[in-house]
Amino acid sequence: MIENIYYKKKLYAIIIKNKYRAKKGVNFFSTPNLPQQFGYINHKKDHHIIPHIHQKRKTKVLLTTELIFILKGIIRVDFYTEKKNYLFSKKIKKGELIFLMHGGHGFKILKDAQMIEVKQGPYQNIKDKKKFNNIPIDKIILK
Repeated sequence: MIENIYYKKKLYAIIIKNKYRAKKGVNFFSTPNLPQQFGYINHKKDHHIIPHIHQKRKTKVLLTTELIFILKGIIRVDFYTEKKNYLFSKKIKKGELIFLMHGGHGFKILKDAQMIEVKQGPYQNIKDKKKFNNIPIDKIILK
């Protein structure tokens, strides 16, 4: 159900396959030490979640992470090292999630797709993203 993708002992991504929806209650996919927390909640009618407030606290964000939820379609995620060298690719399908942390990544839409993307803010596209064009189309390795 959960696939951790490592390269040189760094967590590059977490892929959550469709089977997570069978779980009941509160189930977090991320560990408490990650810079973004995400999980799946499944409660029955009349369940109560105790009212609460999230405390203000100062947090230092050292890298921007992304969580992408595939609502429709299929995408290919291409993984790159921090030096922009291609590693391999993975297919992500409707109902699945991918959490991206380290390294580079690119996407190809394989079947018309709709996605929800979540990342930390404030986010400034010009300062927070460095684009590169290093897609070896003839060397795509689907894992």
